[in-house]
Amino acid sequence: MPDPREAWAFLDDSDLVSGTDEVQAAIRRVAGEIERALKDRYPLVLVVMGGAVVFAGQLLPLLHMPLDVDYVHVTRYGAAITGGGVEWRVEPPRGVKGRAILVLDDILDGGQTLRAIRERLMEFGAASFHCAVLVEKVLQRAKPLSADFVGLRIPDRFVFGCGMDAKGYWRNLPEIRAMRGS
Repeated sequence: MPDPREAWAFLDDSDLVSGTDEVQAAIRRVAGEIERALKDRYPLVLVVMGGAVVFAGQLLPLLHMPLDVDYVHVTRYGAAITGGGVEWRVEPPRGVKGRAILVLDDILDGGQTLRAIRERLMEFGAASFHCAVLVEKVLQRAKPLSADFVGLRIPDRFVFGCGMDAKGYWRNLPEIRAMRGS
C-alpha cells in the first residue's frame, strides 16, 4: 500500500524547476504553435498515458481547431526512476492510416518512447507524425527524434509534477520539481 509519509518526504527533498505560472505560459504558447501548424490538417491527437494526461487536459481546450482525440499507453519507467524497455499497454488505434497524427507526451527524455510510438504509427500508415511535449530534458547526447513543439527545456534531472511522477507520487502537482541530487 502506498505510504503518504514517503510521498511527503519525497516532495520535501525536491527543488522547484518551473513554477505554475511558467508552466501555464508554456502550455499557452505551445497551443498557439500547434494551431498555426496543424489547424487545417484535422489531426488525430494521441495522448500518451498516464503522464501526458495533465498536459493534454490543459492543452486541448486551448486548441481552437478540428481534431480527434484518442490515446496510447506505453511506458519505460513504471514505478522506477530509470527507464527500461518499451512496454506497450495500449497500442495505437488502427484508424491512424492516412491521418496527420499529433502525439502529446509529458517529457522528451532520451527519446526512446516517442521513437517507438512514431515507428508504430508510421507502420500503421499515418500520413504524418508530430509531437508536442510539455518538457524536454537538455542532454549531452543526441536523441533519436526531436519534438515539434516544446513547452519547457529543463536540465537533466529526475523531475516530477504536471503529469510526471516520482515512484508513482506527485503527478498532480501544478509545478515541475526535481529530486535533490539528481
